[in-house]
Amino acid sequence: MGCMTDTRTSAPSPSDDGAVRETRVRVMGSEAHLVVAGDPALLHRARRRLEALEARWSRFVATSEVSRVNRHAGTPVAVSADTRLLFTRAIDAWRLTGGGFDPTVLGAMLRIGYDRSFDELARDDITAPPRASALRTGAAGIDVGATTVCIPRGVGFDPGGIGKGLAADLVVAEAIAAGATGVCVNVGGDLRVAGRPPTGTGWTVAVEHPHAAAPLAVLGIGEGAVATSTTLRRRWLIGGEPRHHLVDPWTGEPSTSDLTLVTVVAADAWQAEVLAKAELLRGSARLFDLVGGTGAEALAVTDDGRVIASPGFACFTGAVPIANRLDLSPSEVAS
Repeated sequence: MGCMTDTRTSAPSPSDDGAVRETRVRVMGSEAHLVVAGDPALLHRARRRLEALEARWSRFVATSEVSRVNRHAGTPVAVSADTRLLFTRAIDAWRLTGGGFDPTVLGAMLRIGYDRSFDELARDDITAPPRASALRTGAAGIDVGATTVCIPRGVGFDPGGIGKGLAADLVVAEAIAAGATGVCVNVGGDLRVAGRPPTGTGWTVAVEHPHAAAPLAVLGIGEGAVATSTTLRRRWLIGGEPRHHLVDPWTGEPSTSDLTLVTVVAADAWQAEVLAKAELLRGSARLFDLVGGTGAEALAVTDDGRVIASPGFACFTGAVPIANRLDLSPSEVAS
C-alpha cells in the first residue's frame, strides 16, 4: 500500500482506533496520496488544502491566480500569500539550478503541444499541429511584491512540478502544526514526510522505474523529501510523433539528455523536484554537479540502463544494495 508513482511510500492500513488514515485524490494532473496520523479531521483538511492550491496555481484553470498573472503580464496582480510564495520559490529554484529550472517555459510548453491538462492530452493522438506561441522566457524579470506578483510582458509562467513539490511541503507542515503526529504527502512523485511514521523508525520510500519490475532502491527517510523526474512518464503523440513534458529551457524542446530518470532526496519537496529535473536535463556528463553542496543526494538512470548514485545516497538505503543496471529490452532502450 502506498503512493503508486515513480516514488512510493509504505503506509499501514488504518488502525482500529482510526489514528492513521489515508486517502487518494486526483489533483494537479496527478494522483496524490496522503497519510495522516492523528485527528481524522486533519486528513480531510489536508485534502481540501491540496485542492485549494490547485485552484490557485493551475495554468489549466482560467480563474486561478497563476492564470490571472499570465493574462496580465506586465502589470502587478494582487494574489494570495500562497501564490507569492510559489513565485518566490520558483525564482529561488531558477537561481539554485543556474537556469536549469525555468518557470517561464510556458511558451515552449504550448509550442510542443502541452496546451491542456495531461489527462486530456494523453487520451488520443493529437492530429492538429501545436498552437503557436510568441511567449519567451524571462524568470529574471519576475517581481514579487508585498501583495502582488508581476511577470514581464510577453512572458508566461508555468508552475509545473515545483507547484506539486511546494504543495506537499505546505500541506505536511500545516498538518504537523495542527497536531498530526506523522504525515506523508505524495503529489505525483513529489513526496514530503514529517513526524513519526505509523510503523517502524522511518518512512519507507521505494524508488521505481517504469521499465523495472523491482524498485531501484528502498529508502529510509526520517524527515524530508524525495522527488523523481523522468522522461518516461507524461508522454503523448502529436501526428504520430512522441513528445514528453521535460522541456530544456536552453533549447525550448523536449530533453534529449542521456538520462531518463533522476531521483533526489532533499530537505524540501520543492527543492528535490527542481534539482531532479535540472540534473536530468544536464545529462550524465555533468551528473550530480548541482546537488553538491546543497545537502541533497541523487540517483540517476541512463538511457542504456546504468544506475548511478551520488556518494551519500547509500546513507538512505541501509543494508539494501542499489541496483547498478536495469535489464532493459531493446525496445525499452529505444524508447
